[in-house]
Amino acid sequence: MTLELKTAAELIALDLEGRQATRRAARETELLQRVLRAFVERAGPVRVDEIVSASTAQSPEGVFETLAKLDEDDLVRIGGGRVDLAYPFSADPTPFVVDLGAGRGERYVCCAIDALGMAPMLGQHVHIRSRCHHCAVPMDLAVDPSGPGQEADDVMVWVGERVVDERRACDSL
Repeated sequence: MTLELKTAAELIALDLEGRQATRRAARETELLQRVLRAFVERAGPVRVDEIVSASTAQSPEGVFETLAKLDEDDLVRIGGGRVDLAYPFSADPTPFVVDLGAGRGERYVCCAIDALGMAPMLGQHVHIRSRCHHCAVPMDLAVDPSGPGQEADDVMVWVGERVVDERRACDSL
């Protein structure tokens, strides 16, 4: 087995530009922003009927259609009448726990990259807990919007190659 090292720019170049542009635009929509804020405000899944009732700019049918499209585009996962995953958040336990600080509690996130991106996304300091997926050594590090602290100097993020038909959240790297 050969270990292939790539820069972030090389990894980005492997992705289809159109798909990424569409995903970026979808993340900016009012509806997805509302879902993400709900995950920030409290841990756990967000009920679809709660999202629909809070949406005044669209008809209920339009909200359902938009949520279904977000699910199809792999930006959220809907099941049992609730959104249980909205990248970067997961309502289900994952190996990546982010403490939002200020008494707001902990949230599960989908992967190491999502955990590291929480501080810049929220514009605030966060604390990440996980384990090395190779040796199981606990990891505990602080991250602010400009990046991780000194305790992350020896930490590496491993990104696996995605299988063509896989499009759902990973729970480990």
